[in-house]
Amino acid sequence: MIEFRMPSLGADMESGFLREWRVKPGDHVKRGDIIAEVETQKGIIDIEVFDEGTVGEFLIKEDDKVPVGTLMTHIIPIGEVVNESTKPKVSQENINVQPTPGVHASPLAKKIAAEKGIDLHTVTGSGPDGVITRDDVEKVVSNRIAPEFAKEKSALANGNLMRMAVAAAMSKSNREIPHYYLETKVDMSKSLAWLTETNKHRPVKDRLLPAVLLIKSVAKALGAIPDLNAWWENGLQLKKGIHIGFVVSLRTGGIIVPTVHDAGRKSLDEIMLSLSDIITRSRSARLRSSDLTDSTITITNLGEGSVEKVFGVIYPPQVALVGFGGITDQPWAENGKVDSRPVLTVTLAADHRATNGNMGSKFLIAVKDYLQQPEQL
Repeated sequence: MIEFRMPSLGADMESGFLREWRVKPGDHVKRGDIIAEVETQKGIIDIEVFDEGTVGEFLIKEDDKVPVGTLMTHIIPIGEVVNESTKPKVSQENINVQPTPGVHASPLAKKIAAEKGIDLHTVTGSGPDGVITRDDVEKVVSNRIAPEFAKEKSALANGNLMRMAVAAAMSKSNREIPHYYLETKVDMSKSLAWLTETNKHRPVKDRLLPAVLLIKSVAKALGAIPDLNAWWENGLQLKKGIHIGFVVSLRTGGIIVPTVHDAGRKSLDEIMLSLSDIITRSRSARLRSSDLTDSTITITNLGEGSVEKVFGVIYPPQVALVGFGGITDQPWAENGKVDSRPVLTVTLAADHRATNGNMGSKFLIAVKDYLQQPEQL
C-alpha cells in the first residue's frame, strides 16, 4: 500500500485543515486526481494524488487540523490484495487508544478522546449511569475548536495569516541562509521591440507579456549555471527539472508563490498559458498542491511603473532568488555614445553555502545575454 500523507506546501506550512474529502474509500484514483481540499494560510488548496489505485480507509476526519506528514489514507495499487491482518487500524496503529482508568465511556468515545487529546475525566457523561458517549466528547471537541477556527477564518479573510506565514518563512531564511547579493542592468530595447512586433500579429488573448521573457531567460541561464537550480537540504542537492516559482501579489494582501513547472522545456507560448493559469487560480484561491511544490528557484517581478530594483529573500530550501525591477528610461552609454534606453535592473540573492559570487555573476550575465537576444528564447 502507498501512504498518502499531508503534503508540505511550502517552508512556511506546518499544518492545514482537512476541509473535504473529494473521494470515498474504495474509489479508483489516478495521478492528478483531486483527493481532498485542505485549508492553509495560502487559502483552499486542492490536494492531488500522484499514484493510481484504490482509496483506502480514511484516517483523518473533515475539519481536523492535520500536521504536515500525517498519514491521511492509503492508496492500494491495482492488483494488490489487502490482507486484513496487516490492514491499518485507526484505533490501534494511528490513534493508539489507551484505557482511561476510573472513567465509564463507550469505546467510540474513548477512541475520539484519544484522537483529540481529551481527558475523559473532564467530560460529563449523558448516557445511562453517567456513561460518556460519543456526543459528549464531540461536544467538547466543538467547544475547543470553534474559537480557534473562527479566529483563523477571520484572519485568513483579511490576509493576516498569509502575512504571518510569509513572515515566518522569511525570518527563517534570514536566520539560516548566508545571503549574498549581485545586480546588473539590461538594455531591454531589443526585447521590447521583439515583443511589440510579435504581438502585432496575434489576437489580444494570445499576446505575450514581458514576464514570459524574464521566466524563460532565467530558465535558460539555469541550464548553463545549474548550481543555482538547487535546494539546500543537508547539503547541496542539484535539481534536474527547472521549476520556477513566480511571486503573485494577492488582492486580499500578502503573496503566494505558485510554480511554472519545466520552464526550461516550455515555449514562450506555453509559459504564457501556465503563467496566466496560475495567476488566475492564485487570486481566486483555487490552487492545487502541485502548484505550490517543487520550485527550484523563485522570481519576483515588480512590473512596469515600479521602483528600479528589488533585493529579495531566498525561499528555503531554494538557494537563489532573482529580482526584476521596473523597466525605466535611463541614460545608456554604448559605442562612445549616450542616449536613453529602457533599462531593467536584475538582482540575484544567492546562498553562499551553495555558490559564490563568481558563479552568481556568470548567471546574471547569462540572463542579460538571453534578454538581449529574445529571438533565441
